[in-house]
Amino acid sequence: MPERKKNAAELAVEMKQITKRFGNFVANDSIDFDVRRGEVHALLGENGAGKSTLMNQLYGLYLPSSGEIFINGKKVRITGPKIAIARGIGMVHQHFMLVQPFTVAENIVLGCESVRAFGILDTTRAFQEVEDLSRRYGLAVDPGARIQDISVAMQQRVEILKCLYRGAEILILDEPTAVLTPQEIDFLAEILQNLTAEGKTVIIITHKLREIKKMAHRCTVIRRGVKIGTVDVASRSESELAEMMVGRAVSFDVEKTPARVQEPVLLLTDIYALNNRGLPALKGISLVVKRGEILALAGIDGNGQSELVEVLTGLRPVESGSIRFRNTEITDFPSGKRIDMGLAAIPEDRQKRGLIGPFTIAENLILEERSLPPFSRSGILDLQAISRHAKTLIDRFDIRPPREQYLATSLSGGNQQKVILAREITRDPELLIASQPTRGLDVGAIEYVRKRLVQVRDAGKAVLLISLDLDETLALADRIAVIYEGRIVAVLDREETDERTLGLLMAGGGAVHV
Repeated sequence: MPERKKNAAELAVEMKQITKRFGNFVANDSIDFDVRRGEVHALLGENGAGKSTLMNQLYGLYLPSSGEIFINGKKVRITGPKIAIARGIGMVHQHFMLVQPFTVAENIVLGCESVRAFGILDTTRAFQEVEDLSRRYGLAVDPGARIQDISVAMQQRVEILKCLYRGAEILILDEPTAVLTPQEIDFLAEILQNLTAEGKTVIIITHKLREIKKMAHRCTVIRRGVKIGTVDVASRSESELAEMMVGRAVSFDVEKTPARVQEPVLLLTDIYALNNRGLPALKGISLVVKRGEILALAGIDGNGQSELVEVLTGLRPVESGSIRFRNTEITDFPSGKRIDMGLAAIPEDRQKRGLIGPFTIAENLILEERSLPPFSRSGILDLQAISRHAKTLIDRFDIRPPREQYLATSLSGGNQQKVILAREITRDPELLIASQPTRGLDVGAIEYVRKRLVQVRDAGKAVLLISLDLDETLALADRIAVIYEGRIVAVLDREETDERTLGLLMAGGGAVHV
């Protein structure tokens, strides 16, 4: 389907010849980008392609090195988020910016509160305004709930409501599906449909092709800071979009031979553990993970997966039960000792558990081996060895920008994930716990990571995969354990099950047959 000719009067956003440099590094190179009123427009590209950088200029977080920005046909100079908000632009960042102890309503009105006499916050009015706005756009939030007590998907809706409350007509959503379950993604698609039906304009920064096909009208592809093109989404297949994004054909199938399963490497027996509120999270978990297999743990988010990973890695105490790793009882072992025995983990929260933000890429890549040769000799760090190691992994895992002295906190979410993957996989662990390993990665990186997990399995090691992506679970797993409300309700061979059966078990339906 040919793209119809642009009419300047119908454009909500037009960015002309935008270039952004950081020193000698060109993040955006003369990019032209336009968005029509009332459309959902996807900005597609690999991790580090320059998508977020471009939108951060539209929102005023960065100033362009050169180029022009037009909003509703008028040239503007956006020098900060306050100016962007005044121009009707709102942005929901990948990592939410909410005050955890505050209520939903308090977060939404923060900074533009309605007050009564003597400066007292008018909470009744705030609650009513939030309820009205939520109902209008089908966002379904509880104004009185505290942020720390609600789901990630609900927090995202709060961020969207914050933008709408401030009068946003143009919404920028940075990786909006990165932390959502399949059901929550479907609900987000409905929300975006409601927003555009009301005349709002939505820009989605993403690399997820299925979501683009489901949500977006048009798509602009950026590769390594350069615009590749803008296409009508309905006219392009996922494979075509993927090839535009990475510059080559991408395989969505995981090639693997039948598993050569060996002896157990991890044995959990009747594990009980509490959550952060002191309530039961794991209720008698028994599980066996064997060498030469990928055992996937499938479940809707919040059913005990996070607590189980913390128990396995020594970050959460066990109330009762036994953990045996390599024929050794490790139930009371600290994390460091488990790592030394050959246990590695890719955490679901890369910022809290995977990286030290103020450290460089090179420093983060040796966190667990910093005191060992060749990185340390007689207690003194060998900076040249650390740098060589980092350059090798940066190249192998395509970490961008390719600078070992770049701070981890300055990386995009997907490139932060690549740093963790590079560190954990190259340690050659006996058991790799991979929790949401491809969350936030582009299709090229996902293809690479999945191949590496299969390679770990084929090397006779064990992989415990925790993924909210059912397609990923079915593609990678040799066996699948289903967790529901802190219990293992089924353990199935991959060939015995399908997406419908798993979905039923994950929702608490079906017979228990462990």
